[in-house]
Amino acid sequence: MPEFLTLLPPDQARDELLAHLPPPNPASESVAVIHALGRFTAADAIAPHPLPDFPRTTVDGYALLAKDTFGATDSLPAYLHLVGEVPMGDSPVFELNTGQCALIHTGGMLPGGADAVVMIEYTQSAHADEIEIFKSVADGENVIRIGEDVSQGQLVIPKGTQIRPAEIGGLMALGITSIDVVRKPRVGLISTGDEVIDPAQSPRPGQVRDINSYTLAALVEKCGGVAVRYGIFSDQFTVLKDAAAQALSECDLVIITAGSSASTRDMTADVIRQLGEPGVLVHGINTRPGKPTILGVCDGKAVIGLPGNPVSALVNGYLFVVPVIEKLLNALPKPRASVQARLTVNLPSQAGREDWWPVKLIVDRRSPAFNFEAEPIFGKSNLIFTLAAADGLLRIDPDATGLSAGEIVEVVLI
Repeated sequence: MPEFLTLLPPDQARDELLAHLPPPNPASESVAVIHALGRFTAADAIAPHPLPDFPRTTVDGYALLAKDTFGATDSLPAYLHLVGEVPMGDSPVFELNTGQCALIHTGGMLPGGADAVVMIEYTQSAHADEIEIFKSVADGENVIRIGEDVSQGQLVIPKGTQIRPAEIGGLMALGITSIDVVRKPRVGLISTGDEVIDPAQSPRPGQVRDINSYTLAALVEKCGGVAVRYGIFSDQFTVLKDAAAQALSECDLVIITAGSSASTRDMTADVIRQLGEPGVLVHGINTRPGKPTILGVCDGKAVIGLPGNPVSALVNGYLFVVPVIEKLLNALPKPRASVQARLTVNLPSQAGREDWWPVKLIVDRRSPAFNFEAEPIFGKSNLIFTLAAADGLLRIDPDATGLSAGEIVEVVLI
């Protein structure tokens, strides 16, 4: 009980947890780039050649020497001799000299001597072999030069980067078809409680279906881990300890839901103390929801006890589980996805406590400055659909005693 009365701010508690974890040294595996979406790179990706590796046009038009167009206008066009057409997918067999041009299509290779391309809409055919140019172009206009995207040997994707569609495209452009990625950390999920049953079962009075192991598994998978559900265990110390010990031996992180409050039947903290050193680091977070959260490290692996209430468990999963997985992945720091919105109602808060409110974002068509309104969703921490209806979470600083309607707030998207 005494530990539970010592509540740490969430940021301090998270720092304490991460500081007790060893430096990341994740195992890696090679995967095809086409299957690497969402994975984290295990090594730097270096460009094997410049991109592009030949000068090419970005438009349909005529390749030419820019100086031949200087001063060209609708009323005083420049006239250039058409010497040919650049073949797509091949090198042109001719070079351009002053006063000459060549028809070229988007992506085509610039012929030797050319340094710019004029868009076809600023031209017309004067004769079979003569083109009128109605607009001047600068050196390099409508052209991508060799290495303008990346140069040979350039670091293109740093170690610890999460691979998105853009990275996949870049790797394919460089001919990199396989890449080393961090092995997904295994996260063991244990549900506790004599009243908790499998979702496929029909509950008797007093029983509830297991929610937390499924919401947390989805969160784990979303942020790059592999969820391993160990099942539901009764409120017996030995049973829970044996399950947690097995999960700890087989996984990189263990999460136990329920059994984290100050109740005499709640034994998660005692189990964590016996799993390894240093054991429990934090028992109680100064936040709502999720005050009874437990953070521990046992022989180099994080063990987190989350409240049984579904909203509390998932909100604190975002606060504490996600950062641990990101450390296990050796992921580069990245900003949280968030939007600015105008709060629709007053929100009370207790000074000294950090509050997280689920909110729904509503398009605000009345104001060009802020496109969203944040509408809080009121409900207790055991009502999962209060969170299912939310688009994001709104944080109330512990120094505040609430927020006023009309304030511009940051909503962290979930």
